[in-house]
Amino acid sequence: MTPNLDLWPIGNCQVSALIDRAGRFVWACAPKVDGDPLFSSLLDGRDPRSDDAVGLWAIDLEDCASVEQHYLTNTPILVTRMTDSNGSAIEITDFCPRFERLGRMYRPVAFARIVRPVAGSPRICVRLRPTRNWGDPAVLTTAGSNHIRYLLDGMQLRLSTNAPVGLMMDERCFRVERPLHFFLGPDESFAGNLATTLEEMLGYTTYHWQNWARGLATPFEWQDVVIRSAITLKLCQHEETGAIVAALTTSIPEHADSGRNWDYRYCWIRDAYYTVQALNRVGALDVLEGYLAYLRNIVDQAKGGHIQPLYGVQGESVLIESEAPRLAGYRGMGPVRVGNLAYEQVQHDAYGQIVLSNVQAFFDQRLFRMAGREDFEALARVGERAVELFDKPDAGLWELRTRQSVHTYSAAMCWAACDRLANAAERLGLEGDRALWQERADRMRRAIEDAAWRPETNRMSATFSGDDLDASLIQLLDLRFMSPDDDRFRGTLAAVEEGLRRGSHMLRYATEDDFGLPETAFNVCTFWLIEALHFTGRDADARALFAEMLERRTAAGLLSEDIDPVSGELWGNYPQTYSLVGMINCAVLLSKPWSAIR
Repeated sequence: MTPNLDLWPIGNCQVSALIDRAGRFVWACAPKVDGDPLFSSLLDGRDPRSDDAVGLWAIDLEDCASVEQHYLTNTPILVTRMTDSNGSAIEITDFCPRFERLGRMYRPVAFARIVRPVAGSPRICVRLRPTRNWGDPAVLTTAGSNHIRYLLDGMQLRLSTNAPVGLMMDERCFRVERPLHFFLGPDESFAGNLATTLEEMLGYTTYHWQNWARGLATPFEWQDVVIRSAITLKLCQHEETGAIVAALTTSIPEHADSGRNWDYRYCWIRDAYYTVQALNRVGALDVLEGYLAYLRNIVDQAKGGHIQPLYGVQGESVLIESEAPRLAGYRGMGPVRVGNLAYEQVQHDAYGQIVLSNVQAFFDQRLFRMAGREDFEALARVGERAVELFDKPDAGLWELRTRQSVHTYSAAMCWAACDRLANAAERLGLEGDRALWQERADRMRRAIEDAAWRPETNRMSATFSGDDLDASLIQLLDLRFMSPDDDRFRGTLAAVEEGLRRGSHMLRYATEDDFGLPETAFNVCTFWLIEALHFTGRDADARALFAEMLERRTAAGLLSEDIDPVSGELWGNYPQTYSLVGMINCAVLLSKPWSAIR
């Protein structure tokens, strides 16, 4: 069996897991998303069906003939139905408990599974084989009459169950004649009746998610796409701090044997900005409010100085990059990286994204905490850095590791910081500040246009020093730096589409970088193109391209970071917030209005 990214996420905004098409947990980190994987099979390189497979939690139906999976409506609760060759069947319900209790959100470091017999006389074998210290299967295990304890590095977990513990320890098959309940969580005695409590948790968790989804302002068309993307984006938030991670995984290569294996389980200022921007469009303000609290702490920590491109979910500023030698990697394509050296990079667009993420808080009266003068002053210090650095070299949004340039995207983001600060100052009645920031924005705009415009090729350049093509130039439209009827933007769009489009997909760029020529398309760039096609009057082309992208989704309705433009195979970390953002934005943009059917 060749591992693939056709995986189903479950989670509760504290922990998450990825479940494969055979109902196996193949990836889950604890005690939070950037922790040590207790289920690491996804990056182990071995077939999860093999006798020596480790880092998984499988509930194998003996003589299984077919598997069907779906989420409970508007939740991240997965139901897997397995049927054997004789028609005997079981149904597995997988979830991470999440609901309000005693005025607080209950979201433990825990994974729940309920196995129900639904036909015949099904027999199962449970293989619960966690790992520690990045792939080490040597986990000390002890057992009691109704539990198994797993001693991991710095953490102990306990499986409480009404299944036969001895048979599970021996991994022997047994018949399922009644519902079986499994709760893998904190190492403490399970309070109350296990079966009753887990059934209650399932009901509460179902209600919580369906109630959350009910508050989304979905478009008329593609409601399922938007709801599933929004729920999964919510799962990418570490709710305790408000941080939003770029993906739930590390080291899924951008293409086969590329070495482009990065750890995305951290909060990029850029990715999080796009996430809250998309969720704002469908009214999920709780994610924005949590993230703004996280950002305020980042800005306080910077004391008006350097902002890193990314931070840990607890706000950690040091994310030392290393390799995990025990794990062979996805399909054996290592290395598996832990940490991300990009935290040391200089990426000036972050200053713009901090301001743009915050500016809604000066205007939106629905927020529990609207922004005021003190917030403006803190953001003004960020704006000062944008003014200072907008025309200085950086690594750019694609995080080139061996060279720097003055990137037009970064410069335009810095311009946007000043432009939006002028809006915030006007809202607060600070006329002097409004005039100051507007003057700065106007001056920066002129400088960017002078430095990046190439009249000989009728396009903006991705860098001030060359005549470079880069898909991020399309974002000049979203930033309102250019308008869709600007001939310069249309020329830029035509050049980007001609130079970077490969069939139905868009590359980030088509020049060699630190690892050679890119081979896969970057999914969010295709969504940027769809938006630009719509705004420049090519709506039919936009809808056709969007339909093609939706066909590329996994069974769970999700996308990873990259796609092979020839085979259509997904690559890169999964699920990728950028790609989910693209689906939401394009659905909202392209949908018919609700008034069309009312």
